[in-house]
Amino acid sequence: MKKFDIPEFYRSPIISEVKSKRKIADPRKKDFTPSLLPFDTVDFWIARHFGFCYGVENAIEISYKAISENPNKRIFLLSQMIHNPGVNDDLQGHGIQFLQDTSGKQLIPFESLTEDDVVIIPAFGTSVEIMNQLNEIGVQKSIYNTTCPFVEKVWNRAEKLGQDEHTIIIHGKYNHEETRATFSHSRQNAPSLVVKNMKEAEVLGQFILGEIDTATFNQTFAGKYSDNFSPKDHLDRIGVVNQTTMLATETQEITDYLRSIMIQKFGEAEIKNHIADTRDTLCYATNDNQSATSGLLEVDADFAIVVGGYNSSNTTHLVEMLEEKFPTFFIKDENSIDEAGQLSCFDIHQQVVIEGKLPMKDAQKSKIIITSGASCPDATVDRVIQKILELSKAQTPIEQAIENLVF
Repeated sequence: MKKFDIPEFYRSPIISEVKSKRKIADPRKKDFTPSLLPFDTVDFWIARHFGFCYGVENAIEISYKAISENPNKRIFLLSQMIHNPGVNDDLQGHGIQFLQDTSGKQLIPFESLTEDDVVIIPAFGTSVEIMNQLNEIGVQKSIYNTTCPFVEKVWNRAEKLGQDEHTIIIHGKYNHEETRATFSHSRQNAPSLVVKNMKEAEVLGQFILGEIDTATFNQTFAGKYSDNFSPKDHLDRIGVVNQTTMLATETQEITDYLRSIMIQKFGEAEIKNHIADTRDTLCYATNDNQSATSGLLEVDADFAIVVGGYNSSNTTHLVEMLEEKFPTFFIKDENSIDEAGQLSCFDIHQQVVIEGKLPMKDAQKSKIIITSGASCPDATVDRVIQKILELSKAQTPIEQAIENLVF
């Protein structure tokens, strides 16, 4: 596994030790049970997998390389490098400017760029149209392209599906940077349609079976399919790919559902001619983090804390999973918790920050689940743990707790 050269302040004394012990015990990452980090006042249940994935570490390494190699040049990011405010704030602190916000709104006109400027492509990738614009300007974009290899894998799979005359169904959030990029690449080679969830997949299935008309289809998917897509002509042969940060189980559920629709319409014997097997496009890190979160659901805990950027799709899905069983607090970092245990956390359903209080126990140990999204530095999780240890007045030395780690 490649070792990435990223700034030391992204590393952590607690989580790095926990992960190191787990790696020695489980080098092939087959065990998704959590670790128990015991203190005298608090037990932390820590997910087996969480934090920076390969694509994020790769993007951060390349970004800081761009900074160090271009001290006298203007450096721009197309939009947020990843969905983590701490990482993006630090990059801006090094002088990097954002050209767009996460919705694609222009913050700095492309027309103001020159061929002497440096542009970094974020981990989500970008659209064919934007790449063409940058090519025309002559910006040194190719040197600092941080697009996640697993996102590119989805693009390559979509291209192959298009060559085989499949229509591409993209499971993703239509306005997410990654889905916008995937849709842009996909539609170059095939008719393409974005489906957000199982509810929309069912509308698609109803249309394929002739149970709803084109007007109803268009009402659901307006603005979500390519110009070369015709509902009546392009849904007899399909393949499903996904935004890599979506719930892998939901992508599989949508694929299985659409496969059943195709069997209904064309018969089992003909199914290979009507839907492709695309399980190989699911991101390993997303799968591992979600499987590790499923492992957390098996433990006895008082509440869960999920750390990460509020606009992070993969982090939001971890919150969705955990809140099925536990009171779950989605926080940005340790500054979301004050010295009295009051906290600011994000409500993923109302899409607002709300105030609350950590339900810590006074007379006995609190049992706390903790994990984070793929764009959250381990050092941030460390600081959250340390803040809670201060609140609970823990006396156990961190070194002793790590020595007593249970998994």
